[in-house]
Order: sequence, then C-alpha cells, then structure tokens
Amino acid sequence: MNQPLAAKMRPRSLDEYIGQSHLVGKGAPLGFCIEQGKVHSMLFWGPPGTGKTTLAQIIAHYAKAEFIALSAVLAGVKDIRDAIVKAKETRQATGKDTILFIDEIHRFNKAQQDALLPFVEDGTVYFIGATTENPSFEVNNALLSRCRIYVLKSLTEDDLKQVITQALNDKERGLGHLSLTISDASINRIVKSADGDARRVLTILDVIADRAANMHSQEITDAFIETILQQDYRRFDKGGDLFYDQISALHKSVRGSNPDAALYWFCRMLDGGCDPAYIARRVVRMASEDIGNAEPRALGMAIDAWQALDRLGSPEGELCLAQVIIYLACAPKSNAAYVAFNQAKEDVQKLPSYGVPVHIRNAPTTLMKKMGYGKAYRYDPDEPEGFAKGQTYFPEEMGEKRYYYPVNRGLEIKIAEKLNKIKQREPQS
Repeated sequence: MNQPLAAKMRPRSLDEYIGQSHLVGKGAPLGFCIEQGKVHSMLFWGPPGTGKTTLAQIIAHYAKAEFIALSAVLAGVKDIRDAIVKAKETRQATGKDTILFIDEIHRFNKAQQDALLPFVEDGTVYFIGATTENPSFEVNNALLSRCRIYVLKSLTEDDLKQVITQALNDKERGLGHLSLTISDASINRIVKSADGDARRVLTILDVIADRAANMHSQEITDAFIETILQQDYRRFDKGGDLFYDQISALHKSVRGSNPDAALYWFCRMLDGGCDPAYIARRVVRMASEDIGNAEPRALGMAIDAWQALDRLGSPEGELCLAQVIIYLACAPKSNAAYVAFNQAKEDVQKLPSYGVPVHIRNAPTTLMKKMGYGKAYRYDPDEPEGFAKGQTYFPEEMGEKRYYYPVNRGLEIKIAEKLNKIKQREPQS
C-alpha cells in the first residue's frame, strides 16, 4: 500500500515524538503517566498537525491497550455502540483495556457525546478526544468533567526542522533511500510554509520526493522548492479558534494603542483569507467600545472605511481599513459609553417597568393635559444656563442614577467638565 509520508513517519514511541515538551518532556506529568503505562480519559486540544492522534496511539502502545479510532465527521451513535461491544469482548477475552479515540470530537452533537458517558463512567473504555476547537464551548460539561484537558501547541520552527531531518534520514519509513539534498534556505522556506503543522511539512516533502523521482534528480534546488510552494496558504480556520484568536489579537492591539501590532494581525487575517467586510464590522465596534466619546470622529471614520471598502472592493479598499485601524490604535481610549450602556441595560432587566414621570410625558391631546401630562415641565434651551436646574428625568422609584463617567482622555475631558458644572449647579438634596 502506498501510504502518505505523514502516515509512514508517524512516531511509534515518545523517543520519536517531536514537540509538546510541556506535556511529554522530561518531568512533564503526562509523559510520566505514559511511561508508567497509566491511562485516564483526556481531551487533546490544539491546532492541526500537532500530534494529537499520534499521542493517543503512543499512549495505547505504552499501556498495552486496544486502540479503537473513530472520526466524529463520519461516525455516529451506532459506531460508538459497536466500539463498546468490541471493548467488552476484548476485556472478557484478554483482560486488556480499550482506548476509544474520537478525532474532531467537537463535531459530535449532544446526543452523540452523551452516548459515551456511561461507558467512560464505568470504565468500559478510556476515552481520548481530539479537537481543534475550544472544548469549553464544543464539548458537553458532563463529558468534559470526566476528562483531563491537555493543550497542544503549534510546533516550533526547530521542531519542524527536526521532523524534516527525521524524514530525510529514515531509510526504512522515510526518504533516506533517496539521498535527497536540500539547502538550509529551502528547509527554512518549507518550515515557514508549514505554519507549525508537522503533517503539512511531511506532505510537502512527499510532493518534493515524488517530483524529484520523476525528474531523476537528487538535488532539490531552491527554485524547485519555490515552484512547489507557490500555492502557500496560511493556516486560518474561518470558523474556529484560530479565527477568533486573531480577531481578538487585532482588537486588543488597537485597544492597547499599538498600531504596528494591529496592522500585523490585520494583515495576518487578510493573508489567511478572512473577508475584509468582517474586519470592517469589527473595526466599527472597536470605535464605539474602546474609543467612544474620547474621540467621536473615530466612529465616523470606521464607517467611512467600511463604505470605501464596499465601493472599492479588495485589495484597494483594504488600505482604507488599514488607515482607520492605525487611527483607532493611536486615538485616546475610553470605554465609558460601553460601561454606561451595559449598566443601564442591567438596571432595565432587573428592575420593574416603572412609568415615565408625568412632567416629562408628552401631552398631544386635551385629555392628557387634563391628566397632568407635561405639567411643570421646563424647556431646557429656554433656561438661562441651557438646562433646567432640579428637573428630574428618571422614574421617581429609582431616584437619580449615574451610569456615564467620562475618562480623563480626549474629548471626554471637556464632557466631564460640562457634566461637573451642571452637577455643581444642581440644588443640593
């Protein structure tokens, strides 16, 4: 069978396993458990190509346990039941434990995940799940509480270079029999293209080896590598954690007044295929949430950039977004409007629906006027200082509340001065 290089080079022991030293390195708790052959139910959470499936297989090897693998993309409750039957038969016949490994566990719905619970609970199987999504959101709490969560990280450049060296030198399973020569510069290019994914590295090497064989050449030139890598797509999951991590990084860079980092994350998202219109929507949100009245022009500029993007399209409109992202990052920051809005919403939700005070009700009819609507209301612009001292606007049951506290930055300095003057001129209660 002509297996892909990634399958042939799959590590068989901890000694061959590359990366995740924080989990399986010397003195790490999971590595100790594996070496002792101890098993517990667990979840592996990490990006693609970081060794989740391989680590599960290594655990089964050290524990001398039966290994049943399912993919949540293809499997259903029937497949789970069949695996449980097989696990029971194995224990009865040989006394061996069974590890049930489910890849992409986040693809299972609640009913499918619930079907696992009794058998994980009674020890029929040890469950190992793998997911690229945050298990806090994608895995049932009941199942989550029965597992230990291990976070796997993208492989470092040194890790990936080690993967390449291992594959090029292994004559039994890898490409050692081909005696290929690849420059350090080309290896670095492959590593950067792989974006932390060991499977991608090995897939690229597979393609290189195949084309080299067709050309009857052992020397892999830098130009040859470039032709292989010309379709270089960065890892960017438009619906997963990587997506939300990167938009979070962009938002926090703007909030942190770092225009350079904000530009970097903006370009990373574009490079990964993110829809610029999505970023434009988020930029408008940033203008209100983090800048607010400290620089009110920011909101208008954000909307203008969105409209410019809509009219120009990509890539021309992306420059308009870049311009406003820089402006927002450099602008004075205030979340006073955001905080005030949330506090007002909270009061509305928890308090009764108090009536509008009679003096500020509208009175378009004679009957309403007879009922006192609008009586004693004072029109603020006609007052000597432009506001009616002592006039109240909240429901009487609430008394006077304050939600908005301008910060000492940008235009909100002036707003605070104005509100303080009004407050000082109010009658003291």
